[in-house]
Amino acid sequence: MVRVLGIDPGLQRTGWGVIDLTDNRMRHVANGVVTSTQSLSLAERLDQLHRGLMDVIAAWTPDEAAVEETFVNKNPVSTLKLGQARGVALLAPARCGIPVTEYTPNAVKKTVVGAGHAAKQQVEMMVSTLLPGCQIHGADAADALAVAICHAQHAGTRALAGITAGPGRKYR
Repeated sequence: MVRVLGIDPGLQRTGWGVIDLTDNRMRHVANGVVTSTQSLSLAERLDQLHRGLMDVIAAWTPDEAAVEETFVNKNPVSTLKLGQARGVALLAPARCGIPVTEYTPNAVKKTVVGAGHAAKQQVEMMVSTLLPGCQIHGADAADALAVAICHAQHAGTRALAGITAGPGRKYR
């Protein structure tokens, strides 16, 4: 069994989802959202996200982590802030010795829904279908579970091909 932590980074809301993968069968374990307080400084908000993710890691002890890559917004300031939150999402599992793999948003959607430009509602519906009985705690948690599912699907494919992934390796 491999326990996978999926992370959908955001400065205000970082979604997380944990699944277990056994012989290409996925089982939902937990999901949720780590939030930061808008009135705090950027450094304090990043610290809130880091502490929240460290709590998730301590509670669910994942073996591997997958993080969604940042897409470029029209607003460069927003993109920069998202990138900083993403840095925290990469750092937290890495500091715990957990291998981290990154996936593009299109790769996640294509793996879970079958189309790289799927709507958020389609992603959430497919996550519910692939993880029956799962109570999803919001769109950010659904996206994080989709990242975990994407990683599980790619991990299964790599295992069948005898390919091993190194920490931080990107799969698209």
